[in-house]
Amino acid sequence: MRTPAGKECPYFYGDYFRGRQQEECRLLQRSAPDQRWTADLCAACPVPDIARANSCEHQQLYASIKRNFPFLKRQVVVRAYCHKSQQEVNDPHIGCGQCHPNLEFIIGVESDPDPSA
Repeated sequence: MRTPAGKECPYFYGDYFRGRQQEECRLLQRSAPDQRWTADLCAACPVPDIARANSCEHQQLYASIKRNFPFLKRQVVVRAYCHKSQQEVNDPHIGCGQCHPNLEFIIGVESDPDPSA
């Protein structure tokens, strides 16, 4: 579903049926239920970019809201864990590196060595 920031996010839920204005982040609700989500967090949230870059079914995302200093804006911080390799993922955009090995792509047309055949 499209977030208030205009990005597609698999964890955002909005119910606008018959004038309702219910919006929530189900990732934050699941990971940290005691933290209050507001629509301004979607503007700098890394989750839509992670979901677009890596769709591994073994990667589980965990989110929390952090504020580095009292006068700075709140921001969403995401951690990832791979259930297949049983390890913490350093970069959720890429993944653990074991689920999807690097693939080699060869671009070009094979030429036939004998043109008469």
